[in-house]
Amino acid sequence: MQSIRDRLEIILSRLANRAGNEKVYTKLYAGAARAAADASDARRKAGIGLGPLDGRVVSVKDLFDVAGEPTTAGSLIRAGAVPATRDAAIVQRLRQAGAVILGKTNMTEFAFTAIGDNLHYGTPGNAADPSLIPGGSSSGAGVAVGEGTSEISIGSDTGGSVRIPAALNGVVGFKPTARRVPLAGAFPLSMTLDSIGPLARSVADCAIADAIMAGQEPAVLQPITLAGLRVGIPRGVLFGDTQAEVAGAFETCIDRISQAGARAADLSIDDLIAEMRLATRRGTIASMEGAEVHADWLKSDTSVPVDPHVTGPLSRALAIPASAYIRTIRRRGELVAAMAERLEAVDVLALPTVPMVAPSIAAMAGDEALRDSTEGLLLRNTQVGNQFDLCAISLPMPGTKLPAGLMLVGKHGDDHRLLRIAAAVETLLGR
Repeated sequence: MQSIRDRLEIILSRLANRAGNEKVYTKLYAGAARAAADASDARRKAGIGLGPLDGRVVSVKDLFDVAGEPTTAGSLIRAGAVPATRDAAIVQRLRQAGAVILGKTNMTEFAFTAIGDNLHYGTPGNAADPSLIPGGSSSGAGVAVGEGTSEISIGSDTGGSVRIPAALNGVVGFKPTARRVPLAGAFPLSMTLDSIGPLARSVADCAIADAIMAGQEPAVLQPITLAGLRVGIPRGVLFGDTQAEVAGAFETCIDRISQAGARAADLSIDDLIAEMRLATRRGTIASMEGAEVHADWLKSDTSVPVDPHVTGPLSRALAIPASAYIRTIRRRGELVAAMAERLEAVDVLALPTVPMVAPSIAAMAGDEALRDSTEGLLLRNTQVGNQFDLCAISLPMPGTKLPAGLMLVGKHGDDHRLLRIAAAVETLLGR
């Protein structure tokens, strides 16, 4: 049986071979990871273990505090920030569970955009084809799992930032119900919408990491029987502009889920989406709350370069009055309740995670209008989960040449049941 240290060394040598052009990781903890791997091997030899995460190679997004160093959150502005005095809550929990934390993964600046590019630390190439975008904002997290340089990556998801890179890199990405996992020590974007979730090769691995981060005992994930499961398909605005190959693969998935005995039926939520768009017309919740986080440097004349795709929306949101923000939050509360009522008719929603496969990095860099429209499409389906306070998971969807995702959306707080449903769907589609 291969030792954990040996498995780690294989990954470290891969990363060493490309050290001059590393874009997936922004920081490696080789010494600490080796020590953690050796400790895990020693426990295994002695017949004692810390649970299912013991000895697993894990990476964390560059917005989680690691004691003794600044948390840069993908930005140069934060490079000289005061070092963190302690690990983020989830980093502590992962370490206690025996995880071998290999390093910090690259991300879009301040977790703000969905393409996955970073002007300062480079853009990680997609795991399927390095000329393609990785998706964001947890860009390095998606690529690391896709290419096998970490077994589990921890990301954050404010509008789709775990599920978009999961879909585009062909891995599983889980966004829990907000506030299920503590945000302490995670650099914020939106206190209302931020969620912390794992990316991995399997639903089971996501479930283990999620349980540990949520402070729960990880249990063996029992897949649910699909017979009689009520699957709602929110056809309408969330299905527009979907690439033919992605749409075809989705319909094939739904056919297979139906053949397994699930009852799939259309469930319109277009009216609620339209109301949410109306409520956030002056400014999105993420941009308004993000503007508060970044107000100090936005108001000053900083000489440090910041991605204009980040400064533009944040600066505009800074000018929105508090009354408009409060009204938006109150309206969101009403719409969250309306969505909860609507979803009583189903067990889960199913739709493509994103309506496309990954476009090229060069195309995004060369055409501003195309970049904007692509970003809107990447966020369109995933952000529904955040806006309406739901949990959601993206599974690799068979039947496309490049990776694409099938998204299952569960009710608020229904995280464990959603993972059990996803495990059953994963098995079905893997056959």
